[in-house]
Amino acid sequence: MTMSLTTQFCTMLAMIAMGSFFGAALDTYSRFLKRNKRKRWLVFINDVLFWVMYGLFTFYILYKVNFGEVRFYIFIAILCGFAAYQALFKKAYLKLLEIFIRMTIKIYLMIVKTIQLMLVRPVTWIFFTLTTIVFTLLKGIWTLVKALLKILLWLLKIFLAPIFWMMKIFWKLMPKKIKKSVEKLYNYLAGKWKRVKNYINNKISFWKKRE
Repeated sequence: MTMSLTTQFCTMLAMIAMGSFFGAALDTYSRFLKRNKRKRWLVFINDVLFWVMYGLFTFYILYKVNFGEVRFYIFIAILCGFAAYQALFKKAYLKLLEIFIRMTIKIYLMIVKTIQLMLVRPVTWIFFTLTTIVFTLLKGIWTLVKALLKILLWLLKIFLAPIFWMMKIFWKLMPKKIKKSVEKLYNYLAGKWKRVKNYINNKISFWKKRE
């Protein structure tokens, strides 16, 4: 297919631009990849992806300019564009790239700090404040409950004191046979309770040893 001079000129300019773009893209890619800190297989995969993406993008531009017709001078134009980038634009581009990276990091840190100041810290402060209030209330309620229990126990002692006094008198007046029967029943129940308690303790010790 024959191309007009205008199409050929546009193709040359586009491929020169793609050569310069390749240089900038390669420097950007190398800046972020950091080959020395990456594993070889990961670098290999990234390199393949980079070349595939660049090739597809270059062919897309070529297709837009001359419907994808490949000529020898296209490769010359790409090399010229790459050489022009290396000679004229590389230092300036790398400086701009570093400035852009630093600005991006600063903006990111500023956004993070803003989020912390506007959202994280207030939420944290509210959470700790509510937690402190809840624990203070619970502590106060528990103190009040303990005080009420002490008062109830004191009242109960006062109420039960005459009953215990009467029971002591009744126990002293009780016949010895009945006392002995009650003592036997008490000792029997105490022995049973002791056996049950020992059985439970033995089981607990057994399971602890198995663990």
